[in-house]
Amino acid sequence: MGNESPIFNEEPDLNKAKPSRQTRLSPIWIVPIVAIIIGLWLVYDNYTSRGTLITLTMNNAEGIEAGNTLIRSRNVEIGRVQSVQLSDDLSHAVITARIQPQADSMLREDSRFWVVKPRIGREGISGLGTVLSGAYIQLEPGNSEEQRREFPVSDVPPVATSGMAGLNINLISQLGNSLRVGDPVSYQGYTVGRVEETSFDPESRTMHHQVFIEEPYAQLVTDSTRFWTSSAVDFRLDANGFRVNVESFEALLGGGVTFGVPEDLPMGRPVEPGAQFNLYTDEDDAREGTFNRYLEYVLLVDDTVRGLSRGAPVEFRGVRMGTVAAVPWNFTAAQPDSRARFAIPVLIRIEPQRMGIENRDIDLDEWEARFNRMFALGLRASLKNANLLTGALFVDLNFQRDSDTPYIAETFSDRTVFPTVAGGFAQIQAQVTDLLDKLNALEVEPLLAGLDRNLQASESMLNEVREVSTSLNQLLSNPETQAVGGNLNATLEELRGTLQGVSPSSPAYQDLTSAIERLDRLMRDLQPLTRTLNENPRALLFDNLDTQDPIPRAPR
Repeated sequence: MGNESPIFNEEPDLNKAKPSRQTRLSPIWIVPIVAIIIGLWLVYDNYTSRGTLITLTMNNAEGIEAGNTLIRSRNVEIGRVQSVQLSDDLSHAVITARIQPQADSMLREDSRFWVVKPRIGREGISGLGTVLSGAYIQLEPGNSEEQRREFPVSDVPPVATSGMAGLNINLISQLGNSLRVGDPVSYQGYTVGRVEETSFDPESRTMHHQVFIEEPYAQLVTDSTRFWTSSAVDFRLDANGFRVNVESFEALLGGGVTFGVPEDLPMGRPVEPGAQFNLYTDEDDAREGTFNRYLEYVLLVDDTVRGLSRGAPVEFRGVRMGTVAAVPWNFTAAQPDSRARFAIPVLIRIEPQRMGIENRDIDLDEWEARFNRMFALGLRASLKNANLLTGALFVDLNFQRDSDTPYIAETFSDRTVFPTVAGGFAQIQAQVTDLLDKLNALEVEPLLAGLDRNLQASESMLNEVREVSTSLNQLLSNPETQAVGGNLNATLEELRGTLQGVSPSSPAYQDLTSAIERLDRLMRDLQPLTRTLNENPRALLFDNLDTQDPIPRAPR
C-alpha cells in the first residue's frame, strides 16, 4: 500500500483559484446592427423628405388629379396633390397635398392658393402652358408670423400679390350695381386698382366688394371720395337735355368702378385700410350723395305728376336748391282734414349744401324756421315743364305775393306740407275754364237775335248789289254803250290834232305868244293909272287935284 502513486494519494485543494471566463461580441452581430441603423436612417429620411401634409378646399376640383397635379410657387415645383375627395357634407372638394420641406416656411396664415388653367379675360389670354401639362395649383407665400395647414383654393388668381403696397377698401351697393372680380378701378380714366372679392348679403340685400388701390394712388382716396360704377357709353335724355359720357375701352368690355371728389366738397383726409364707402349708380348719384344734410317737405299736388320723376331738381328762380326724393310718397297715408280734394303726395328735399355751405355751418332748425317765415310771405311750389321734348317736370319755388289764399300750416305723415299753387298748363286750363264760365254767363239769345237781323240786312244789301250788278252788265252789253269807246277814241284823236296845232313851232303858238307880250306891256302901262285911282278916285273927273271943290249955290 506504501507503493501507491502520489497522484492518487494527493488530496484536491479546494481553495485553489479557478481560471476567469471573458465575454466577447462575435463579429457576426455587426451586420444586423448596421442594417438596423441604416433602416432607421432610411425611415427617418423618408419621413423627413415627405414634407408637410396640408389640406386644400375647393368648390369644384375640375382639372385636379391625385398624384399628378403639382403645386408650384414662382413656377417651381414645391409639392404634389396626393388625394382628392368630397367633404363629409358633400358641399365641396377636399384635396390632400404634401409640400416639400424646404417650402414649409411658405405656409403662413395669409398664404393664398389658386388654380392655374387656360383663361380668357380682359387682360388677355393666360395659362396656355397648362393646355398640355394640365392645371396646377399656385402658391403665393404670406408674411404672417403664424403657420397654417388648411387653405381655401380660389378659381381665379388674386388681383394684388402678397405684400404689395396699396389700400384695401370695402364698397357697398345694391344688387344692380354688382361687380366682378378683376374689374378695373379707375381715376379720371386711368386704372389705379382692381376689384378683389365680391359677396352678397341676403339679409340686407346688398353687394359687398373688396377693392385694392395700388400705391401711390391710394392717397387719392379720402373721406370725401365718392365711388360709382362706370359704363362705356352713358346716354341720357332728361330735363337738362342730351348727355353722352364715354369711358375707356376696358369699361366697354366689362364695366368697372370710378371714384373722385365732387367739386362741392373739400379734398378731405386719408382713410384707414378697410374703410367703407357706398357705390353709386353713376356720377350724378354720387354727387347727389354728397348732400347728406337736408330738410324734407311734402308737396300735395292737385294736378297730374306725369313727367315728374325721382331726382328731378327743385329750383328757386333758376337756382337748384333741392331734389325730388319720391313720386309718389306714402300714397296710402291719410290726407289732411283741410283738403277738399285728394292730392298726390311728393317728397322733396331742401339741400343747403348746394349753395356752397359747409356741413359745420348748417343749422337745419334755423333753415326750417326761415322757410316757415317765407311760407307766410307767399313762398309757393309749382310744377313746371323743364323739357318740351321729353315732357319732364321740375319743382319751381317762387313768391306768389298776389295770392289770396293765406298760408295754413299742415302736416302729412309727420312731414311739413310745402304750400303749392297750380302752375304751367294747369294755370292755362284754369284760365280757359274761367273764360268758358264767362261765356256761359252771357245772354246769348239777344245776341243771336241781333245777329239774325244783321244777317237779314246783309242779305237784302247783297240782293241790291246783285241787282245793280245785273243792270251794269246790261248797260255794258248795250251796243250804244260799246260804241262810246270808239267815239271817245275819235274825240281823243281830234284833241291830239288840236294840241299839235298849238305846238311851239306852229304859227298859232307864235301869235299867241306875241299877243301875250302885248297884253303884258298894256298891263304895265295901266299900272300908274290904277295906282292914281286907288289913291284919289276923283282924279278921273278933275284935271287939277289941288283945286277945291266947287260950292253949290241956289238958283236965283
